[in-house]
Amino acid sequence: MSSEQSIPFIKMQGIGNDYVYIDEKVCSVSDPSALSIQLSNRHTGIGSDGLILIGPSESADARMQMWNADGSQAQMCGNGIRCVAKYLADSGQVSTNTFTIETLGGVKNIEVHRQGGDVKQVSVDMGLPGLDRADIPMVGPPGRVIEEELEQSGERWQITAVSMGNPHIVVFVDDPRSYPVESVGPILESHPSFPQRTNVHFAQIIHSQEIRMRAWERGSGETQACGTGACAVLVAGALTQRTERQAKIHLPGGELQIEWLPSGRIRMTGPAVEVFRGTFRPR
Repeated sequence: MSSEQSIPFIKMQGIGNDYVYIDEKVCSVSDPSALSIQLSNRHTGIGSDGLILIGPSESADARMQMWNADGSQAQMCGNGIRCVAKYLADSGQVSTNTFTIETLGGVKNIEVHRQGGDVKQVSVDMGLPGLDRADIPMVGPPGRVIEEELEQSGERWQITAVSMGNPHIVVFVDDPRSYPVESVGPILESHPSFPQRTNVHFAQIIHSQEIRMRAWERGSGETQACGTGACAVLVAGALTQRTERQAKIHLPGGELQIEWLPSGRIRMTGPAVEVFRGTFRPR
């Protein structure tokens, strides 16, 4: 890929969590990290939370790879994988309503739900949550991190840590809409306890099957939604006996339905929307 080539892309979003998608069958990308930084800029690029490449897989029906807006690579994105599933199904690259997608966080089982022939909702088997400190990863002794005190610069927070193939911590607050996410998010994201940094979520329990949250994503800052984060919030709610094992999660960009099944696996259901298509010429 040279700087003279125009790259075909698709802009898609899942409850406001928006990415630029490139089909590697159509166009190869030599430096996705640098390209993600260019594409994601909301003033000089297309504007997105990052870049997702859709390509072939030896272990699944397709593969997704993702880079955050700052160019760092991430293991998994719950909202992003729903959009990948919509693209694969709507373009005819998969012929059934159930199929698999490979991610750095493992192979995920997908079910698409159509309306009028197009995919509107997607359910994803998000797998088993990682609950040991080493799964996050987080420094410290073995065991689960449930309402553990974390301190930085004289401030303290009670955190519960969950891995969904990528690291998350959850802080329960009175109302995330008024909570200083912009200042606290980056402090906790880069806390020395997390050698790979972490995603940070601020959650309010409305009742045992309904939660409101805001997400500060590692490498992207605050986003309208975070699918893996919503899964982590439900797990944290259940672990701390604040919620049942299924709940509607309200995020700034929309709603997700999350279930922690008796098998121990997490199922996420939510919308996927194509915004527009175009071409981009890298600088």
